[in-house]
Amino acid sequence: MAKKAKKHTARGRKQDRARVARGQDYEVGYEAKKTGKSRSVVKTVAKKVGSIRKKIEKALSLKKGRK
Repeated sequence: MAKKAKKHTARGRKQDRARVARGQDYEVGYEAKKTGKSRSVVKTVAKKVGSIRKKIEKALSLKKGRK
């Protein structure tokens, strides 16, 4: 008897959206546009705090007062 096909879940997509891939220009550009920062600042922050989107956004919001 053949195995029953598994249903697709959104788990992979959800995990992917929770991260920012520094090597993907469109993801870095989206985050830069969203926060009003430059792409290079977003890449630097992502390298420093990791690829988790919430951590990057928090770090960028804290950087708001600084230049």
